[in-house]
Amino acid sequence: MTVRLYVDEDALDSDLVSALRARGVDVITAREASLIEQKDEVHLEYATRQGRALFSFNVGDFYRLHTGFLRGGKSHAGIILARQQRYSVGEQMRRLLKLVVTKSAEEMSNQVEYLSAWD
Repeated sequence: MTVRLYVDEDALDSDLVSALRARGVDVITAREASLIEQKDEVHLEYATRQGRALFSFNVGDFYRLHTGFLRGGKSHAGIILARQQRYSVGEQMRRLLKLVVTKSAEEMSNQVEYLSAWD
């Protein structure tokens, strides 16, 4: 199964979402899910229920949530993290596309991927 994405409010950029969708990536945003200003755990739980890998710039908090989920016997559909303002929208899109075509949804399960590794 192909990786589907959930973009949290920290990483939300309408140009990025439009570009990914134009290239066939299944993406939903925090705004579309009515989850603006919700706790990080709510975002990860929503993405998990939807079978979507979460994309965020909130590196520290989501890595801690990943660790807590696994320690607590909970699973998630994957987390993709990037440092804020490190990549242009075009670079984010290129790296996300490379990840999505390389990894399956099953391979993303309970994994954290850093966008920096997908150049």
